[in-house]
Amino acid sequence: MASLLLIPHSQLLTFLIHPLDWSHLWLYLSPPILGGIIGYFTNDIAIKMLFRPYRAIYIAGRRVPFTPGLIPRNQERLAGKISNTIMGSLLTPEELQNLARRLLQTERVQGAILWLLRMAIEQVKTDKNQKSAKIVAGILRDLLGESLPRLLKVLSRREDFLEAQINQIFDQILLEFQLTEEQATRLADWLLQVVLPPDALRQAIVDFLTDRTIQIIDEGFREKTSGTYWVVANLFGLRNTLTRLRTFCLDEKEATNSRLQELTQDLQMRDRIRKLLQNLSLQNLPIGTVRQLRKTTRESVRHYVQNSGSDLLQGLTDSVNWENIAVVLLNRLSTSPVVNTSLEVMSQELAFILEKYLEKDLEAIVAQAIPILSIDQVIVDRVKSTSPADLEAAIEGIVKNELQAIVTLGGILGFVVGLFQTAFLFLSQF
Repeated sequence: MASLLLIPHSQLLTFLIHPLDWSHLWLYLSPPILGGIIGYFTNDIAIKMLFRPYRAIYIAGRRVPFTPGLIPRNQERLAGKISNTIMGSLLTPEELQNLARRLLQTERVQGAILWLLRMAIEQVKTDKNQKSAKIVAGILRDLLGESLPRLLKVLSRREDFLEAQINQIFDQILLEFQLTEEQATRLADWLLQVVLPPDALRQAIVDFLTDRTIQIIDEGFREKTSGTYWVVANLFGLRNTLTRLRTFCLDEKEATNSRLQELTQDLQMRDRIRKLLQNLSLQNLPIGTVRQLRKTTRESVRHYVQNSGSDLLQGLTDSVNWENIAVVLLNRLSTSPVVNTSLEVMSQELAFILEKYLEKDLEAIVAQAIPILSIDQVIVDRVKSTSPADLEAAIEGIVKNELQAIVTLGGILGFVVGLFQTAFLFLSQF
């Protein structure tokens, strides 16, 4: 405007009155148009040269300048810079600790543990190869065949080993145990038919009446009797009678057995033994005898476990099909309503335990996890492995509008510079 004021009024009036020379119009329009085009495409080319060309171009064995693009040429260094920036300001140990706390909240951890437990139960149900059963069978075999015998052998050296348990069994079972009439009858029949049959009694009499035994009985009878019995003992004696009895048992086996059978029936030995067994009870014994018997029972069990318990358990372990037991056990556990209802409680308790552990050692865990995870190296490797085209697409996807604004701004600035040039040309004509 100041230049227009300096133009003489006569020239200005002539310019306004005479028509414009349209043949020179392009001289005034071309600078802003060309400036806008150059500014627009220059910025666009500059932005494109950040990424392209993706690979170096060689002519006559020499690399063409500005190939590859700026970012592909410095992609490795860019990866290091991005990694350092992220690890230095974004993923600091404190931020990782906060992230871990948010991820490992009790509700999330409980849900994850509950999901894992349910998945484990479902896996057991659908395990066709019975891998779980084999694992459980191995655990049971090792526990009952190896670990438990060694543990019992060590514990049995203590004086109070199983004291309370054996005393309880003795007081509640053995002390109150008494045969019923049917049990006593069956046991009496078994004793008379198997343990003490007539032939066994006959052989016991023969074995008992040896020459030495007969002599001792005869001499004792002579010395310790008096009155009428003394006369009989010294006149007749028992030697000949007992010797004849032994001879009869040896020579007349069938007759002896028949006589013993008749004697057993006449004396009603079956009823006598039945009554004796039915009335047999530890409660009828004196208290001191019962206490001593209980102590003896406890000591016997302890010494047996200490000396022979390992062999007993080992034999039982070898004779048991642990895989079948494991299958039955797992099937029962997988369908047990108690197990299904307790999964939530178990997951909650495990989550609380994990929470307490993390509250105490989270900082140390994160400090140990950062080198193991190698997050910085993962970022570097990821950036380096990304192709320039993908990297360009990713960056343009983030700042596409901003990059387009830069291109547009270049066109606007070029257009403004062209306007200034047109104004200069226009003013230079006066």
